[in-house]
Amino acid sequence: MHLLPGLVSISFRSRTPAELIAACRRAGLQGIEWGGDVHVPHGNLEVAREVAARTREAGLEIPSYGSYYRVGRDESAQVSFARVLDTAVVLQTPLIRVWAGEQGSAATTPATRARIIAESRRIGTMAREAGIGVAFEFHCNTLTDATESAIGLMEATSDAGLCCYWQPSVGWTHAAQLDALRRLRSTLAHLHVYQWQSDGRREPLASGRDAWREFLTEAVTVPLPAGLKQRWALLEFVKDDSLEQLQEDAETLRKMLEEAGAGEECVVNSE
Repeated sequence: MHLLPGLVSISFRSRTPAELIAACRRAGLQGIEWGGDVHVPHGNLEVAREVAARTREAGLEIPSYGSYYRVGRDESAQVSFARVLDTAVVLQTPLIRVWAGEQGSAATTPATRARIIAESRRIGTMAREAGIGVAFEFHCNTLTDATESAIGLMEATSDAGLCCYWQPSVGWTHAAQLDALRRLRSTLAHLHVYQWQSDGRREPLASGRDAWREFLTEAVTVPLPAGLKQRWALLEFVKDDSLEQLQEDAETLRKMLEEAGAGEECVVNSE
């Protein structure tokens, strides 16, 4: 199975969509997960339409919409999921990324967890009726901050078609990171790719080549969850917020995908 290389747009919040599209073409990346806070704001359908057109005119795909919808938070305190879904429909993306609550799993009460599960099932069903999937961010301070909690959440929402991203949780051992990836395999959506030290300092992706080669080799064996036609390895926050570093990390990622049998040679576009 191929994993396609792409970018998470919120890695560069200060850059315009046009700048990021050009940077991805130069770097040989094939798609952009547009974020819902800056580049394609929730509910702004005019911007969504324009960004979608520009992305596809450049030969790039939109593998997902990185929303900031907090499942379990009252919709009176945030944008409604209906507006998030409308935006994703205009982007013509197959997947919406959401956050599983607002607290870590250890601090979440059973009642709150039950509310998050019920809400997840509701939005999953809404999205599925529009031909779009919903995936949780695998992230600290949510119900996916621990492997067992994430698995329990996925099991409780499986019939609503939800899936889950994976990323290397900062501060975890390599063995724990790999274990989470393996145990989430039945619901694995895309991967967020970055190389950070345990204290959160960013490093070039090449400094984590050995670990990432193992992660990617594992991911290439994982079947796609129902409704997902392609898995992506999406570069996230890079060292020094540098477009030059993005270029280097993209080259590293493309080479690692080829080595893992998860990619194919990409043509780098010159501007």
